[in-house]
Amino acid sequence: MRRFTVYDSLSRETRMFVPITPPKVGMFVCGLTPYDDAHIGHGRTAVLFDVVARALSHWGYRVHYIQNVTNIDDRLIARGAETGIDPLRLADRHFLAYRVAMEQLGVRSVNYYPHATDYLPEIVQQIRTLLEKGYAYESRGSVYFEAAKFRTYGRLSGQRLEEARPGTRVEPEPGKRAPEDFVLWKAARPGEPSWEAPWGPGRPGWHIEDTAITASILGPRYDLHGGGLDLKFPHHEAEIAQAEGASGLAPLANIWMHAGMLQFHGEKMSKSLGNVVPLQDAIQKHGPMVLRFYYLNAQYRSPLDYSGEATLREASEAYDRLDAPSERLREAVDQRGPDHPGQELPEEVLASSNHLLEQLDELLASDFATREAIAALFGWSRTVNEWLPRFESLSGPSLSALAAPYRWAQEVLGLFEGRGSGQDSERIAPAVQVAIEARQRARDRGDFEEADRLRESLRSAGILLEDNGSLTRWRFAPGEAG
Repeated sequence: MRRFTVYDSLSRETRMFVPITPPKVGMFVCGLTPYDDAHIGHGRTAVLFDVVARALSHWGYRVHYIQNVTNIDDRLIARGAETGIDPLRLADRHFLAYRVAMEQLGVRSVNYYPHATDYLPEIVQQIRTLLEKGYAYESRGSVYFEAAKFRTYGRLSGQRLEEARPGTRVEPEPGKRAPEDFVLWKAARPGEPSWEAPWGPGRPGWHIEDTAITASILGPRYDLHGGGLDLKFPHHEAEIAQAEGASGLAPLANIWMHAGMLQFHGEKMSKSLGNVVPLQDAIQKHGPMVLRFYYLNAQYRSPLDYSGEATLREASEAYDRLDAPSERLREAVDQRGPDHPGQELPEEVLASSNHLLEQLDELLASDFATREAIAALFGWSRTVNEWLPRFESLSGPSLSALAAPYRWAQEVLGLFEGRGSGQDSERIAPAVQVAIEARQRARDRGDFEEADRLRESLRSAGILLEDNGSLTRWRFAPGEAG
């Protein structure tokens, strides 16, 4: 296993990564609240941590990567009221679209996408523990975490309690002892989804969903927590307080990684500001590999500016220059085969290929320097271009040596997969499975209209579901699509 360093947001220093129980790595990244279509800012975070997980696996670690789905939330309820669609239905629909986009982008390293509503018993139990330990209190059917009781609250973000007073971003709320206290359980309101709990019917707060899920799956402590920079406060700060308060163990995560924000002309890209670019639109127009290249050709902790369509057109032109020799080389390797006789490369070129592979690993092992790795690949493309006229005369092993850095980039960076997303069963299987899971959740809550709609949507795409007891299988049947 390769040792590597990474910038830790909690200690504010670059640290050597040391797993709790090597070679296993527990990794959690805050996922989507699917109240609307994902935008290209979501894509940046997803691609970054996909590369982190890919690199860890490449280096011999056994990664268990989970990314939660906040499928019950104030924004989902508000959007459901606006559209007339049940919030849980809405969440499933947008999450399915998100998974399709992730599959197109090559984000395939996530092992499990736990949904908040599937972990309500665990959420209730963690709230009960916080009440018993004196970190939380009940008020008007709701339960709040008393931030002042957790003495290191604010350590991650540098936010002081006195800054979280009326007039700042934390709004006062009836029933709270202090403005900075945050909700663990929201009392039921008329017309909103609710579940039973010892302190009354309601639904979980945003922060408690994540820590109950991670405690259940990864344990009270794990190796790496990731997310967007905008989640540092209050979300990640609240996660630390809840999890460490409940378990009595610290730190919650050995390493905290935060991705810089994608900005639109210098402003944060946000649905609330109305300046978002839908992720699926960008994929369809420019291709998933261009998006991956755009995200990775930047330092991950820095803001990434999007200045309109010209930004992605420039990325597309740059990626074409990088991809063109790689594509020609792939064709030559496929045509000639690995053992085909022919001219051998000079020793210095073979040595350069091996040196570059080591250099690429070293760059990723230094706080995931993807931009520098891409720059090194551009340098290699110039070497490959010099040999392009002689591809037909080169031996199979020589061609493989020229292709080795591109194979590394395909495995670790997820580049050079081609511009199409593919429709074969292996590529489409993850998205179909999400639809099957959404259909099962709809059936479990008695929403058979939504379950039938999902089945029909798949049938229209040429995919038939076959139920056998608790098991649902699927198969392609394009001729039966309607």
